[in-house]
Parts: sequence; C-alpha cells; structure tokens
Amino acid sequence: MKQRIITGVLAAALFIPVVWAGGLFFIAGIYFIATVALYEVLRMRSIQFRSIPGAISMITLWIFLLPNEYYELLNQLNYSKIETALLSVLLLLVYTVLKKNRFTFDDAAFAVFAMLYVGIGFYYFIETRNVEDGSGIFWVIYALVIIWSTDSGAYFIGKSMGKKKLWPDISPNKTVEGFIGGIISALAGVLVLYFLVPLDTALWYLLLASIILSAFGQIGDLVESALKRHYGVKDSGNILPGHGGLLDRFDSLLFVLPLMHILQLI
Repeated sequence: MKQRIITGVLAAALFIPVVWAGGLFFIAGIYFIATVALYEVLRMRSIQFRSIPGAISMITLWIFLLPNEYYELLNQLNYSKIETALLSVLLLLVYTVLKKNRFTFDDAAFAVFAMLYVGIGFYYFIETRNVEDGSGIFWVIYALVIIWSTDSGAYFIGKSMGKKKLWPDISPNKTVEGFIGGIISALAGVLVLYFLVPLDTALWYLLLASIILSAFGQIGDLVESALKRHYGVKDSGNILPGHGGLLDRFDSLLFVLPLMHILQLI
C-alpha cells in the first residue's frame, strides 16, 4: 500500500503539470503514454514491439494521434488518417504471407484493434485539452473528477455494502452496489466542480452526461479486465510499481474522453 501511494503521488506530480501546461510538451507526453500503452496491449498477445507489426502499429498510432492543428502535415503529402490506417491494414496482411502464417490474420486484426483502442482515447485527450476557446483544461479536470470520483465511490461503497457481483467472470471484486455508488459519487464530484469551474453547459445536461460517462468509465475498466483475463495477464505492465501499467491507469479515460465529444459537451 505504501508503495502504491508513493507511486501515485509521484505520477500525479509529473502528469498534472504536463496537462496543465498544454502545448507541445503536453502532446509529447501523451504520445509517450500512448506508445507505452500500445506496447502493453501488444505484449499481451506476444507481438513484439521491436518487430515489423509493432513498428507498423506504432507509426500508425502516431499518425492517428496527430492533432487537428497539425493536420496540414498530412495534407501536404495528399494523405488522410483513414488512408494511412488502411495502408497499415494492408501491410499487416502482407506480413501474414511473408511470415507464412506464423503471424496470422488474427494477429493482424489484434494489432489494428490495439492501435484503435489506444489511439481513439488518447487522440481525444489531445483534442479535449486543445479546444480553441481555451476551456480544454477545465474539461480535462471534469473528466478526471468523474473517473476519480467513480473509482473512489465504487471501491468504498462496494467494499462496505457490495453483495451482488457485477461481472464475476471478468472482475470478481466489482459489485452492482459499487457500480451504482461510483455513479452517485461522480455526480457529487461534478456538482462540486460545477460551482468551482466555469463549465459552459446546463447543469441538468452535465449531470445526465456524467451518469453516462461514469457508467462507461467503469465499463472501460471492465474491458481492460476482460482483455487481461483472456490473455492471462494480471497487470498490463509494471512501469508504475503498485499500480501496474499505464493502460491500467488510463483504461477508463479511453472511454470517457471520446464520449464527451460524442455527447457534444465540448
């Protein structure tokens, strides 16, 4: 527990100033985190990062993460993100032939999905922080409040009141009571935030969206748990002693940030 607390404090001390600063320093930080997260996912299926499929996935991820403000770089080459993604799919399929099915169609599909799984969430992290009206930092704080409040509420309420298992085959410790408690805690956190931070959204819609985001944040955690259980992995990595890998810390965020844009909060 002591190691977990120390790691959490040190990680927050590095992460929060980078997010607050924004700009190229922030973008570089997200690129690093996303790259490590992709490495952690590929490793679950024993796809080496220092391999042709690993390199294709990494380069495609980097292009996918490219913020809209730098999209001109691709336009000058007359390529779009979709075209580069399609090219990566074709290259991975060609590699299945070159490796005579030692690298299979399933491996190629996994590499593509790994890139999308990691890339979508972190792309929207960059886009959320960099919104043109300058409110990005407040929306990032909003997302973090939802996730941290949900995690805390689900843990404490689930531990004290939890009886009915939520999804025992995937995550034996999670309960229905904890799931609901996490949503209630998120609403409480958002209510406090609403009166402290200038979020230009009607309160009723913010609370409705927060219920959806809290629920999907918990589902995001279950998705990663299902992935790890399928491949017999306890943690996605060991870069954060006491916490596991970077994907373990950002699994909820990968679902919450894209949904914030889909719900047109931003």
